Amino acid sequence: MARRNRAVKRPVVPDYKYNSKLVSSFVNKLMYSGKKTVAASLFYDALDLIQERTKKPGIEVFEQAIKNVTPMVEVRPRRVGGATYQVPLEVRSDRRQSLAIRWLVAGSRNRSGKSMAEKLAAEFIDASSNQGSTIKKREDTHKMAEANRAFAHYRW
Repeated sequence: MARRNRAVKRPVVPDYKYNSKLVSSFVNKLMYSGKKTVAASLFYDALDLIQERTKKPGIEVFEQAIKNVTPMVEVRPRRVGGATYQVPLEVRSDRRQSLAIRWLVAGSRNRSGKSMAEKLAAEFIDASSNQGSTIKKREDTHKMAEANRAFAHYRW
């Protein structure tokens, strides 16, 4: 049991261009070494590339990608009588969004490509059409939860 107070959740300020908290939290996760303007310009360049390639608004493709990548269930380890079981649990809504963002950033960083903006754009396009490494990550998480459904009675 934790002895200290829980960390207070700080409110996320919406971004200036789309007035979206989702975009703002994505930019924050994309940021390296406190360089938020660099991360924001990469993100907006990626949305412009998406607009050119798909002829759809970039923000809609981004939101669809987040929606497709978002996991519903995950496994968490529980120790019961000396054995550790992988217990499937439903994911909290704030953690769902956080995992989706984290997976998209990691997937685009691992991609081979020219610039980070191009990698991000390609990852968003793939994820919005239910393809790519981030969708595979979500499917693997769901398969793991399905395989360990027998241990669902250990959740509390």
